Amino acid sequence: MTFAIRNTPIRAALMTLGALAVAIPLAACQRMDDAAFGNRVHAYLMTHPEVVREAADKLAENERLAAVKASTDAIARYRGQLERDPRDFVANPNGKVTVVEFFDYRCGYCKLAAPEVVKLIQENPDVRFVFKQFPIFGEVSDTAAKVALTREAKAKGVQLYQALMSDKALDDAALDRHLAEIGIDPATARKDAEHPMIERQIEDAHTLAEELKIDGTPAFIVGDTMIPGADIAALRAAIAKAKGVPLPAESKS
Repeated sequence: MTFAIRNTPIRAALMTLGALAVAIPLAACQRMDDAAFGNRVHAYLMTHPEVVREAADKLAENERLAAVKASTDAIARYRGQLERDPRDFVANPNGKVTVVEFFDYRCGYCKLAAPEVVKLIQENPDVRFVFKQFPIFGEVSDTAAKVALTREAKAKGVQLYQALMSDKALDDAALDRHLAEIGIDPATARKDAEHPMIERQIEDAHTLAEELKIDGTPAFIVGDTMIPGADIAALRAAIAKAKGVPLPAESKS
């Protein structure tokens, strides 16, 4: 486990070391003033400095496990909104396993993951891919997300996803160009994108992300597993696990 040394875990670990009174022998009913007790704890830590790191590591692991449990509980609580919102675009809608992606069309890591996401869609017709528009990078992101939720755009969902993700610096001109290239009138799409129900859908996605503690893109959810970032190996592993099939040896390395 990677251990990021921050002041908070170390301080919290040190605060818990009062429990060392059990490990530092004291006679029955013996009283010690604060200075004497502090000196004995200090002496013990100087002799056994590894205790601080062990306590901090344990605290970090406990926090990690608590975060995983909280995430799993939240996923279960919002399963319907995650996987079965009829407003979302879904690739392979008849699949038995569901992958949900929260993404932004101007997110660099989303763009890195996108070709692999499309490949997974093509390779796994038995896996549903739910696309959650989660714009967090400004006005162009907002517009692209809204346009993608129009009826005409959802009819060409994967094609539009590929086109917009292929553009390294998506701006308004590029958005209109990609729309026209796949047969969608940009002016009509922009007008349709202003429908209040589309605005509400994006607001709902942000609220859902907040409940799930998602604060960046991309974020994938497979079953009870949250995969933050463009970790395609982890995504493939989660899909294989959900399908109950062994992971190829090369993917495990």
